[in-house]
Amino acid sequence: MKVLMLNGSPRVNGNTHLALSEIKKVLEEEGIEVELVQVGNKAVRGCVACLGCRKTGKCVFDDGVNELVEKFKDADGLVIGSPVYYASANSTLIAVLDRMFYSSGRVDKTMKVGASVAVARRGGTTATFDELNKYFSISGMPIASGQYWNGVHGGMAGEVEKDGEGMQQMRTLAKNMAFLIKSIALGKEKYGLPKREKGVFTNFIR
Repeated sequence: MKVLMLNGSPRVNGNTHLALSEIKKVLEEEGIEVELVQVGNKAVRGCVACLGCRKTGKCVFDDGVNELVEKFKDADGLVIGSPVYYASANSTLIAVLDRMFYSSGRVDKTMKVGASVAVARRGGTTATFDELNKYFSISGMPIASGQYWNGVHGGMAGEVEKDGEGMQQMRTLAKNMAFLIKSIALGKEKYGLPKREKGVFTNFIR
């Protein structure tokens, strides 16, 4: 069992990294392999809606997103962490996620477990948390919950470690995610994945 973690912060060893590391530690204690990838400091452009990925199964831009899709294929879960900028996630992370999820349309994401974490000095964590979870809900991915909305508070590097409740949330989230991944694995073995209907697309303007 494997979880892919994406650090959306441009700061390699900042507060977002510390929050994700707390999750990583618990997941590994639960016997789950974890790969943590730094994406927030990469030069990644946004989607240009060229639809090239529909023909090839890959994004036309070769800046690391296609490699993430390959890692995502093999993962049982995905954790996304982001600092909060103007009550939103880091724009580089959003560019990565838009292209990663859209270009991986041929990848069955059903029952891969998703979790998101927002890190802020003070406000905007819940808005960012909601923003990140939408990638999971549109993809048939169960969302792992914690004991509160998954946010940790800290301004200067290292301050999140003083947020006792926030760091406890990270550990609770990790334990719940591990339980979900293991339970889904057992369910798939016994029952298989849910059968999906052929997609129906209804435009609002017609």
